[in-house]
Amino acid sequence: MVSGMLELFSSGLLGAWLEMAGVEMTPDKTIAAVIGPGVPGVVLPSVPDPIANTAIEEYLERLRAKGLLLDVQGVWVQTRLHLLASNEGNTALPAASITKVATSLAALSEWERDRQFDTLVGATGNIANGVLDGNLNIQGGGDPLFVWEEAIALGNALNKLGIRRVTGNLAIAGNFWMNFKDNSQLSGELLKLALDSETWPPEAAAAHAKMPPGTPKPSVAIAGSVVLSALSAPNQKLLIRHRSLPLIELLKRMNIYSNNFMAETLADGLGGAKAVQRLAAKEAGVSPEEIQLVNGSGLSRQNRISARAACGMFIAIQRYLQFEVPPTERAYNIADLFPISGLDAGTLEERNVPKGATVKTGSLWDVSALAGFLPTRDRGLVCFAIINRGDYLEGFRAEQDKLLHQLVKEWGTAKETPLALTRNTLPNSGLNVLGAPGRNESSEF
Repeated sequence: MVSGMLELFSSGLLGAWLEMAGVEMTPDKTIAAVIGPGVPGVVLPSVPDPIANTAIEEYLERLRAKGLLLDVQGVWVQTRLHLLASNEGNTALPAASITKVATSLAALSEWERDRQFDTLVGATGNIANGVLDGNLNIQGGGDPLFVWEEAIALGNALNKLGIRRVTGNLAIAGNFWMNFKDNSQLSGELLKLALDSETWPPEAAAAHAKMPPGTPKPSVAIAGSVVLSALSAPNQKLLIRHRSLPLIELLKRMNIYSNNFMAETLADGLGGAKAVQRLAAKEAGVSPEEIQLVNGSGLSRQNRISARAACGMFIAIQRYLQFEVPPTERAYNIADLFPISGLDAGTLEERNVPKGATVKTGSLWDVSALAGFLPTRDRGLVCFAIINRGDYLEGFRAEQDKLLHQLVKEWGTAKETPLALTRNTLPNSGLNVLGAPGRNESSEF
């Protein structure tokens, strides 16, 4: 157990967990927490947890019986100060969409929680009698979730300004993407369709049907073509500033549905995969060798993360959300960013993860990963990460779920939901839904 505690201490996870718990850490305090009393809530264990070790030994034996190599099966289970069990815990393994945990952590470390990405809509030419005699210009600002609903709301905002016809082109500049397409030309074509309900494809009509009853159908007919421009148009009139969903909401949707496009877009905005890798390792308190990324989504076997680092990132995210909060902002919890079993569908829809656990899944054809927080009666909040490699995808998922249920059975179901796993109602919730008209700010012209 001494070696396990040293592994926790040297990795930085001990200090991160204490900070997450609200304990202000200094080097002296960190050492005191390990060697003796003086820090509230700190319990220093002296032996490994027999329940965790037995459960994981049985879990690994079941994998071995399937012919799977155990040196590519990463497991890490810890409480606040107690490393309960580990197998290849500090070995960086292909971790699929656990990468999105790194992207989430990097985003929180660099951007404000309510950060929004603006899409500017302008006009060149005169506007009279419902006609814009010129071009409608779009200046993209990197919104990763501009979809049919957002475009429909934008069209309705243009109608409110009295614009129903455009004689010129739809000009696209900047980082504008729609419906998770990384092609600005195609995104512009989709926007042109969305702005005029007479040209809607079935997908647009289906999106409108999910919007609040009474949502108007926009009518902005554009006579010209979709053209790309390297720069925003000079001397244009700013018509609308369209604001994206806030960062917290974007990250939640990205993680619940494991959206690769959103993850790549956010990572690019942070400076790319290497910037995300550097930020995530620093904030998680692990060595750079334990987080190796080539993209922000995990859609590559070259993305490698250790199970220990996965837990470190989750702990760091909760610390950021709950404690490192500027006076003008509100606190959030890890459950505001990741799916909760028994509440959210998405990637958990066909899983049997214990109810109340807040987790992130990851899958490639030969990779299955699951990491997050598990609430228990006897051990409190348990952070875990399981990263599997081999041709056994569905089997891995079933075994991961089985292992977590075994741990809950042994440790008991938590009587109350821990604060960290309690989801908040976001402020201005009416603005935090797709297609909210209030996120289209009109300018005088």
